[in-house]
Order: sequence, then structure tokens, then C-alpha cells
Amino acid sequence: MPQGDVIAQSGRADSNGQDRLSLGVAARLSRYLQVLTQAKKMGKETISSQELSDYTHVNSTQIRRDLSGFGKFGKRGVGYNVDSLVSQIRKILRTAGQHNIALFGAGHLGKAIASSDIFADHGFRVVAIFDSDPAKVGEQVGTVKVRPADDLKHVVADEDIVVGVLAVPGAAAQPLADQLVDAGVKIIFNYSEALLQVPPEVTVHTSSPAVDLLYALYFYLT
Repeated sequence: MPQGDVIAQSGRADSNGQDRLSLGVAARLSRYLQVLTQAKKMGKETISSQELSDYTHVNSTQIRRDLSGFGKFGKRGVGYNVDSLVSQIRKILRTAGQHNIALFGAGHLGKAIASSDIFADHGFRVVAIFDSDPAKVGEQVGTVKVRPADDLKHVVADEDIVVGVLAVPGAAAQPLADQLVDAGVKIIFNYSEALLQVPPEVTVHTSSPAVDLLYALYFYLT
């Protein structure tokens, strides 16, 4: 499949005038990257499309089709070079380099997120943590000190923050999302159950363990 056929499925261009990936292709590439990153950490040098299929539940034919749209990465009988494919997919997704995150909530979930490698593995770094509880302000979480939410706007500018992560109760999520939007943040990762209202140019991704379990249960039952 020619590269244009894969990329042009969305029919949209980004701010640089380049074609954007369709949502389906971008979502699958992100899943491949997650598996490949973990495989790299485990010291695995090559991986087959069938192995990727086993871990992502994407058909191996679809995997080969997705990847062949961007060049010839694998070798028949050998598979894909893990390190090379990680680099190539990051370029395709335009996520190569370092991206700074502001985290809201220094409770159990926030601390777990801040101390996890889940973001760092993909080039995201938590550079600021905020909490509305005065007792938590000044507390050290890893290498980052907890700040009051009032500091948000100048921290976003000073630290070049591109993503806001909300690990807060639902009632607190919308006011914080409003502050992030006002500060110029365009991507919000929402761990609360709140349905956030944001301008169309802001992207919100809501992560819910319950939804993930329902998704897994569906495939188990069918």
C-alpha cells in the first residue's frame, strides 16, 4: 500500500500543512509503540508481526499493512528490529524528543503516575505537580516539589508544558481544565470521571479502568 493511502484516510492536514494520520492508524501505531517500548526494555532485539498481534490484539495482516505504508521495516522470517521500529514509529507519530507534563493531584494516583515509567518511556516528563491541599504543597514527589494551583499559568510558560494530566476528583476536574486551557495547554489527559467541556482546539483523553475492563470483557464473552 502506498504511503499516501495510509496517511490520507483522515483527509486533514496539520498546522504545518502535512497530511495527518487517520485516528485508526494513529491509535494502532501507538499500541505497537507501547509493546515495542516494553520489548526494548526487556532486551528483545526483534519481534514478529504475529507477536505484535498477540500483544495488541490487532490482526497481523493489518499490522504489516500499517507498517508497510511507511517503508520496509521487517524481514521475512526474521521480523522487525525493535530499536529501529521504535524510532521510526516515534517519527511517524511526531513524538520524538522530550515533552513536558503538568500533573494535578498529589494523592495516591498522582504519586503513582509521577513515579511510573509509563510516560518517561515515551519521552514525556512530569516537570510540575500541583495540588489544592495546602498540606501537600511543598511535598517532594520524586524530584518534583508540589506547587499550589495558583502557580499554573507562569509554570506552563516557563516549563514549556504541552500536556496537563488530571488525577483529581471529578468535581475538581473542570475548573482545572479551564485553567489549563487559559494557560494555553492543548492536550489534557483526564483520569477523573468528569466529562470535560473544552474548546475544539483542545484534545481531551479520558482514561477509565472501568471502560478498559468492559472492553476486555466484551472480547472475552464474544
